[in-house]
Amino acid sequence: MISISKLLCNLDAEGDGLRYDAADESNTHQITERKQRRPVVVWNTTRQCNLYCSHCYAAAEDEPAPGEFTTAEGTAFLDQLADYGVPVVLFSGGEPLVRDDLEELVAYAADAGLRPVLSTNGTLITAERAAALRDAGLQYAGISVDGRPERNDSFRGREGAFDAAVRGIEHCLDAGLKTGLRYTITSANAGDLEAVIDLLVDVGLDRFCFYHLDYGGRGAELVDADLTPTERRAAIERLCELTLEYHDDGEEIETLLVGNYADAAFLVEYASERFGDARARTVRDYLERNGGDPTGERIADVDYCGNVHLTQFWQGYSLGNVRDRPFGELWEDETNPLLRALRERETHLTGRCAECRYRSICRGASRLRALAVEDDLFAPDPQCYLTEGEIAPGDAFAGGSVD
Repeated sequence: MISISKLLCNLDAEGDGLRYDAADESNTHQITERKQRRPVVVWNTTRQCNLYCSHCYAAAEDEPAPGEFTTAEGTAFLDQLADYGVPVVLFSGGEPLVRDDLEELVAYAADAGLRPVLSTNGTLITAERAAALRDAGLQYAGISVDGRPERNDSFRGREGAFDAAVRGIEHCLDAGLKTGLRYTITSANAGDLEAVIDLLVDVGLDRFCFYHLDYGGRGAELVDADLTPTERRAAIERLCELTLEYHDDGEEIETLLVGNYADAAFLVEYASERFGDARARTVRDYLERNGGDPTGERIADVDYCGNVHLTQFWQGYSLGNVRDRPFGELWEDETNPLLRALRERETHLTGRCAECRYRSICRGASRLRALAVEDDLFAPDPQCYLTEGEIAPGDAFAGGSVD
């Protein structure tokens, strides 16, 4: 994740230590005092979902899949994560709220020292379940809304999904749960970006996660519906402007970019143009600390039957299964050639990525998209929207210090 609000507005957030090793600079309680040394783990607790979203990376269905973890297997898996020192476990799906033991699993994770957070479509969150999740120790709920009501409902395959998600948000807020809004952009809903942010403000949320489309699961069928580089750049620039406008009006919204580390380079260029080179150096320094695309390093995924993946979007490849070997052993096993190659990716990148001056803060962005479009793991990410002048070799804005 890349925080526009941190980099452009100096807004403190609980993830400053986790992302930037900047806990000592923040006045906000921190998830961790040090930058993560272990991955955040997304756990797809089930393949079942009450909706049928066109961009679902897990290709969820309306019934549970064979082999899904029992409650006992789930708690044993959470013990593995705690033993390995994982800082955060993200309960995802499918739709995790279809599991009637979700609160039990969340409570177990919290008691084990993990930070439990939730990714949900929000439609099944009643007032009672929101309170139960809070009491179980849930620290955050991210609820997905992908446009105005008609657009969102079309994306999610069910009329009324928008209204149900908004009710879920309201129930979480009423229960005192920290809650944010998640939005994945495509050419179909790009025009709804401002409406989604207006919704965020209207319902009282202060966290917005902007996701780029990754080409996994049913999302792989939407490659032709993705934005052009020009459209993508315009969307990110507008999001930067909206963040600054709301910040100037006293609305301290935490705005996060997810899934395309070309955004890191863009933010350095944007900061230089808007605030000057000194600020651009500060922004770049934070992004150097962040470390670029986290696939195979700072993010991991474990699916509903225990297979370990390089990221939640890369469900087609597994490092092994936690029923056979503990998660930590699988994650540390660099005899796996793909895992090792990803962790050395800067030496393998080709094309415009190979000499890009922002390589260290982007690291080629999504290898999954490169593989899906070019059939080449180390080809340039097709979502890169930087100009040739911006990526030209050199050390522009490098070597700065955080002010």
